[in-house]
Amino acid sequence: MNTVTKNEKEIQKWNDLYVQNRTEKTLELLLQEFGKDAWFSTSLGIEDQVLLDLLVKTNLPFTIFTLDTGRLFYETYNLIEKTEKHYNRKIKIYFPNSEQVENLVNEKGINSFYESIENRKECCRVRKLEPLGRALKNAKVWITGLRREQAITRAEMQFAEWDFSHNVLKVNPLIDWTLDEIWNYTKENKVPYNPLHDKNFPSIGCAPCTREILPGEDIRAGRWWWENPTTKECGLHIQNK
Repeated sequence: MNTVTKNEKEIQKWNDLYVQNRTEKTLELLLQEFGKDAWFSTSLGIEDQVLLDLLVKTNLPFTIFTLDTGRLFYETYNLIEKTEKHYNRKIKIYFPNSEQVENLVNEKGINSFYESIENRKECCRVRKLEPLGRALKNAKVWITGLRREQAITRAEMQFAEWDFSHNVLKVNPLIDWTLDEIWNYTKENKVPYNPLHDKNFPSIGCAPCTREILPGEDIRAGRWWWENPTTKECGLHIQNK
C-alpha cells in the first residue's frame, strides 16, 4: 500500500528541483507556479535582504511581509523604509493583537521574558506567532531566509518542508548558503542592509533580546543570550507534527 502523502510528494518534488537547479532557478520555478500565493516573511536581516533581492530579480509576483513586534531596533524600522524605496515594493506589516500585548505587559511586566524561558516564549507567542498565523492563512507557500549554518536548531532543515503548524509548503532557498556567500552577494549587488550588522550584530531580532556578539562567539550568541543554544528559537520555525 502506498502511504506517501500529497505533501510528501510536493516536498520531494521541490527538494529534487533545488538539487538540480540551486537557488535562483528554483525560486523562478516556484514563483511561476504560486505567484502571489508565495509569501516571503522578512525580518530585515542580511539573509532576508539577499533573498528579497533574488526574488525581485525573477520579475515574478510574490507577497512580502514582516512582523512588527513593537520592540524592534530603530535601525530596523529605518531599513523597512529604505528597502521599500530601493525595490519600489511595499512590505505588508503585521502587528500583534493589542489586547494580548496589554494583558501580557500588565500581568507580568514590560520585560518578563528575562525571568524564564516560559515567559520569553509567551512573549514570542503574543508578539510573533499570533500575527504570523494570521499572515500565513493567506499563503500556499512560506518563503524564509533560514540557513543551516545559523544555529544547531536548524542543522537538519531542507530546502522544502511541510509546515504543519500553518499547513503550508515552507521553502528555505538559502538553506546551504554560507555567511561569506551572503556577504559577497550583498556587496556585489549593493543590497541595502541593517547597519547593526557592521557593529557585531550578525542576527537581529527584538532590541531587548539581541546584543552584539563577542570575538569567537557563535553568530546566534547575541539572540536570547541568557538561554541555552538548544532553546534559542522563538517558535516561528518549530514544527508541530
